[in-house]
Amino acid sequence: MRTAGISFRTWLAAATCLTGVVPTLLHAQTTPAPTAAPEAPAPAAPAAPPPGYWVNGIHLSAVIEAGIIGNPSTPKLNIGQSFTDHPNQVQLNQVLLGAEKKLDPAATGFDWAFKLSLLYGSDARYTHYLGFLDEALPADQRNQLDVVEASGTLHFPVSAFSGGLDVKAGLFATPLGAELIDPSTNPFYSHSYIFNYALPFKHTGFLATAHVTGLLDLYVGLDTGTNTTFGPYGDNNNSIAGIVGFGLNMMDGNLTVLALSHMGPENPTRALAPLGFDANNYMRYYNDVVVVWKANDKLTLTGEATWARDDFGVLSAAGTRSGPANAIGVAGYAAYALTDTLTLNGRAEVFRDDNGFFVASFEGNDDPVRAEKGLPLLSGAYFPGQATYGALTLGVTYKPDVPAPLTGLMIRPEIRYDQSLGGKKVFNPTGPTTFKDSGAFTIGTDVVVTF
Repeated sequence: MRTAGISFRTWLAAATCLTGVVPTLLHAQTTPAPTAAPEAPAPAAPAAPPPGYWVNGIHLSAVIEAGIIGNPSTPKLNIGQSFTDHPNQVQLNQVLLGAEKKLDPAATGFDWAFKLSLLYGSDARYTHYLGFLDEALPADQRNQLDVVEASGTLHFPVSAFSGGLDVKAGLFATPLGAELIDPSTNPFYSHSYIFNYALPFKHTGFLATAHVTGLLDLYVGLDTGTNTTFGPYGDNNNSIAGIVGFGLNMMDGNLTVLALSHMGPENPTRALAPLGFDANNYMRYYNDVVVVWKANDKLTLTGEATWARDDFGVLSAAGTRSGPANAIGVAGYAAYALTDTLTLNGRAEVFRDDNGFFVASFEGNDDPVRAEKGLPLLSGAYFPGQATYGALTLGVTYKPDVPAPLTGLMIRPEIRYDQSLGGKKVFNPTGPTTFKDSGAFTIGTDVVVTF
């Protein structure tokens, strides 16, 4: 289980700036008039804000996503697809409410920003901060409440860095990974194995970004861990964690590299202490590199590579541990704009769960959070064990023009095939450790509406 930003984009400000030219009045005279001083040029009209709802420079927004994934084998759960795990059922994945003030990219002095994102929907089962609305609704409710982000950012002009220093603090979505929680930013309805299982979702703490040059950004931060906050039910152990890495911006922004690592103990003290293990002594590392190349106006290629490692590993029924557990994944994306409204997308991925530690599916709505806390599960979990997964996803994104108050509409049909590359049966479960097939075919679509 991925132990890896979100908004309600629902208001639109319409403001247009009118400029006029004041005509010069010429008066006929019988004697020459003194030459008038030239008028100062009229000030340039301020740029109109981007589409959306604006109040005093604050952008208010909403995203609504609903969809369905069909699986002809009719299993209870789709293995490898946490957010689209319930087959053959329409899901309200997300209703995202947001308020945001962004940093001015042209600021040369001090500036400030903030972001607040609230979520309601089935995706919240997996994106919770521990100890914060994670069990606010009854366990039989698939749609849950979540805060994706509640952060503030300060920009400081620092002479050593050509672009200054940004410091974000609070609750914030992880900067790691090619895919995001916000569905309007992703090419597909379903997510990659890397996103689902090998990255954090969110952090509580601070993250500093130094814009050293136009080429290089440096990242460093401290936080409470993966998907954690504070207190006995907000942090599953007593150790801090952190983020380090760098970003490269090349070819006028057409080629970017983001290489980040998050590290810290992540296993729950509540589960390990009774067995004589100190959870604070076992580190977990998430290492991720994303390269994006905008080849031309139509074609964008993205590559991602991930290595996740947990020093504790799998705990046996006898109370012994397996030793370090590793997962390695690579994914490639291609997006080609066929027209202004239609984009063809492809994703190919290979993901190796070397010890059966990272990939799991949960039948109970509260069980993902309970597993992170080290509490007994209410329903059950499906563990395929050690396996190498291959997945190929093809789809299109249709973005027609929309009338106000909408700011966007996306319809994203997709077909996906997952295969156990070693031939092991890991898909279409009949029980927690029993599976019918070595491959799984799914077809689905979602609709994403933004305001």
